[in-house]
Amino acid sequence: MAKVTIKDVAREAGVSISTVSNALNDVDVLAPETKLHVLNVAKRLNYVPNLNGKLLKSGRTKMLGFFTTCVSGPYFYTLVETMARECDRLGYGLNVFVTKDKQVIMNNILGRRVDGVIIYEELKIDEHDIAAMENEKIKAVFLDRIYHNETMGSVTFDSFVSGYEATKYLISLGHKKIAYISGVDTTYDSVQRRDGYLAALREHQLPVDEEYVLRGYFEEEGTYNAVKSFLHNHSGKVPDAFLAGNDLSAIGCIRALKAHGFEVPMDISVVGFDDIDIAQYFAPPLTTVRNQISRQAVLTIGHLVAMIQKKERGRSQKLQGELVVRGSSHVKINKGEQT
Repeated sequence: MAKVTIKDVAREAGVSISTVSNALNDVDVLAPETKLHVLNVAKRLNYVPNLNGKLLKSGRTKMLGFFTTCVSGPYFYTLVETMARECDRLGYGLNVFVTKDKQVIMNNILGRRVDGVIIYEELKIDEHDIAAMENEKIKAVFLDRIYHNETMGSVTFDSFVSGYEATKYLISLGHKKIAYISGVDTTYDSVQRRDGYLAALREHQLPVDEEYVLRGYFEEEGTYNAVKSFLHNHSGKVPDAFLAGNDLSAIGCIRALKAHGFEVPMDISVVGFDDIDIAQYFAPPLTTVRNQISRQAVLTIGHLVAMIQKKERGRSQKLQGELVVRGSSHVKINKGEQT
C-alpha cells in the first residue's frame, strides 16, 4: 500500500498543500473550521508527517540521543525514565542507542540524527572523536568523564570522594581488612570509587592487598560468583567488610556470604552504592551511598537543551553522594565480645 502524502491529504480535503502544512504545524493563519477539517482528513487517511522534510527546513529534529552499551539494571531504569520525562517536559523526544559499534555511534552523532547527545561509559569515545564533534559544534553531555568546552559539558558523581568516605566509615566501625568489589575497570565510576577506597586505606595506614579487589562487573550474579570464588580460595583471609561498587554487587556479595554461613552484618559488613529502590527492603537493608540518579538525569537534559538553545556554554557539574546507614553494616565484633 502506497504511503499517504501531504498531496493526498490536500486533494482529499479540497485545499492547497500549504493549507495542509499550516494546519499540521499549528500555524495560526487558518479559520478554525478549516484547520479542523484538514486534521480530520489527515487522521482518516492515517497521514504521517515527513519529519525529514521538517529537518531539512529547520535543521532541528527535536530529538536527543542517549548513547550507551547497556540499559539493564535499576540505575539505567531510573536514569532513562527520568531523562525521557524531562525531554517530554521541554518539548523533545529521546532516542536510546544501545551499541558497542563506535562507527554506528559517530555516524549518528556527526550525521545530526539528533539535536544533542548524552554519552555514557564504555563507548570508547576518544580525544579524536571529541575533536571531530567539537569541529562540528555537536552539543553533548558526558556522564562518564569530566569534560567541558563551548559545546560540551558533563554531569558526573563525585565517586572518588564517595569511595573515600564509605571506606572511612567502615574503618570507623573498626574494620581493618576491607575488600572492594569493582565494576568494569574502564568505567569512570568504578575506577574513581576504587581510588577513593585505596586513598582511605593509605591515609589510615592499612594494608593494600590486591587480592582484596574483586571484579563483580556491577552485576549481582557476577559478584555472587566472584565472592564465592574468593571465599573458597582464600578461606584464611576473609575480610571484615566489603565495599561494593554498586547495590546490585552488594546484594550479590551478601548472598554469597550467607551461602558460606556468614551473617551480615554481625560477621562481615557490606556497603553498596546508588541506593536503588530495593536497597531499603533487602534483608538486611543495605547501607549504601545514595547517588542522585534522577537529579543527574534532570541536570543532563536541562544542560543539553540549554546548549542547543544557546542559553549556556558547556560546563562540568559534579554531584555528591550521601551515606545512608542501614542494617548491612555493624561495629566490628572481636572474638569473645558480646553484642
